[in-house]
Amino acid sequence: MFGYVLRRLVSTIPVMLIVAVFVFLMLRVGPHDPAAIIAGDNANADQIAQIRQQLGLDKPLLTQLFVWLSAILHGDFGESFFFKKKVVSLIADRIEPTLALAICTSILAVVIAVPLGVVAAMRRGSMVDRLVMGFSVLGFSVPVFVIGYVLIYIFAIKFPILPVQGYSRIADGFEPFIRSIILPSLTLAVVYVALIARMTRTSVLEVLGEDYIRTAYARGLTPLQVLVRHALPNAAVPIVTVIGLGVALLIGGVVVTESVFAIPGIGRLTVDAVLARDFPTIQAIILLFSFIYVMINLIIDVSYTLLDPRIRY
Repeated sequence: MFGYVLRRLVSTIPVMLIVAVFVFLMLRVGPHDPAAIIAGDNANADQIAQIRQQLGLDKPLLTQLFVWLSAILHGDFGESFFFKKKVVSLIADRIEPTLALAICTSILAVVIAVPLGVVAAMRRGSMVDRLVMGFSVLGFSVPVFVIGYVLIYIFAIKFPILPVQGYSRIADGFEPFIRSIILPSLTLAVVYVALIARMTRTSVLEVLGEDYIRTAYARGLTPLQVLVRHALPNAAVPIVTVIGLGVALLIGGVVVTESVFAIPGIGRLTVDAVLARDFPTIQAIILLFSFIYVMINLIIDVSYTLLDPRIRY
């Protein structure tokens, strides 16, 4: 087990290195000159050249890469062109809303989707099964921002129960925090509930057709015992896979959802940085999201070994 985890950890290093080199080249080789962006539209050639020298952009590309990688390893991602602030501090200020949204969305999606998928599989062909499958198709078809506006109209305008926009930090009180995060989490969870419920139904149905399930019924076990002891453990690997992929795909959904609900998180920061062509901030965000994605895949791989020990060998 330890050897398997160690091999997976080591394999993440070249992946992150490739991502880092790509992000570095995106700034240096792109059509936009960072020095010209910082200097502004009214700057002359001498001012731009001076800024290039201050940033080290006049040095050879390979030298710039080693200097940049060394700075990253020391936790220095540079200073934001647009916000005039250290990128690390900028991301630290925005990380809580995004983490809160991602965690609440994941919990909602798993708690709702897995039971829905199991019930649909156990009652295959029934009205419940058709409703779950219909919801899955609908969840995939409707864009996130449309779901957000519909929920805002229902729960914030038609029935003013929840706030329309904004975010209340946990330090300001748990109740305001929950009220501010419910609508964004529901909005983002709809797509992942549809995805996870569909996969859960498919996996459980596949397992229910196996011979050992029929043997379990022949031994006199109840449907609930068969489900808990035999069906779910053997259907867990694909379900965990789609849950992990869903969490990783939250990255794109967070950007849209935070924009709709005016949440000051990493997603909103990404939009602002792209519009302002703030390359240091964009670089740091891409590296952060890539690291999260790699870590989620690592956690999924390790969970496989717990669910199915044969995968270790």
